[in-house]
Amino acid sequence: MTTPRTDHLTRVAAPEGVGPSPQYSHVVWGTGRFVAISGQCAFDKEGGVVGVGDAAAQARQVFENLRRCLAAAGASFADVVKLTYFVTDVAHLPAVRDARAAVIPADRLPASSAVQVTALVHPELLLEIEAFAVVPV
Repeated sequence: MTTPRTDHLTRVAAPEGVGPSPQYSHVVWGTGRFVAISGQCAFDKEGGVVGVGDAAAQARQVFENLRRCLAAAGASFADVVKLTYFVTDVAHLPAVRDARAAVIPADRLPASSAVQVTALVHPELLLEIEAFAVVPV
């Protein structure tokens, strides 16, 4: 099922023969300038960890950091084509989805991957998210 083209991106929720997912689009493509955002963690502007032990607080901070990085590239969450989630426990994914839902509407979900990892750069961190975007030129 292909969703209508919106701006410069096209999303395919479930190509023929692939099971649908309400959590992401299987395929996203577009035309424009490619932007890669390094994995963002729950650091505040001084470099301190936000929300120690709280996946929801960390997810909100990570999406705020992603928003700021996207803005620095002249992009927004509307331009995101791929998110990769690295979590220390898959039990944190509902908190990540809630934080994502606050900034990305359900009809504009990017392609996504989620990976459980044993640790991140600091032991207090529960998740890290990287993003790829395509910005119209």
